[in-house]
Amino acid sequence: MPFIRSDEAVVHEIHGGRFVSYVRTDTGSRDLAAWRVEIPAAMVAPAHTISAEETFYVLSGRLRLTIDGDSAELGAGDAAVAPAGSTLGVANTTDEPAHMWVTTRAGLTAKLADGATITPPWAQ
Repeated sequence: MPFIRSDEAVVHEIHGGRFVSYVRTDTGSRDLAAWRVEIPAAMVAPAHTISAEETFYVLSGRLRLTIDGDSAELGAGDAAVAPAGSTLGVANTTDEPAHMWVTTRAGLTAKLADGATITPPWAQ
């Protein structure tokens, strides 16, 4: 089915962030996953190494993205690309929430600094 309605989105929460999943295999995608992530004020997500390329588009607010040690402050309308195998960090250092649209290959996994691997359900 090519159309995904807002009431089909599934919400997941982890590490203080809220992931609203739209495009995933159970909504008809074969290759891609896409979601909106809501990052509260003053939140720093744990660094993680990603198995597949991810793209980020800031919808609102300001965020600091760090990709393999290279950091940039991004605001609404800015975008970034993290290659497969890179280590990614996301931080909201402001007192306002921020929102991003994220797209990746379905089946993405993320390895945390402690060695644990997660398979995010919003990216499946």
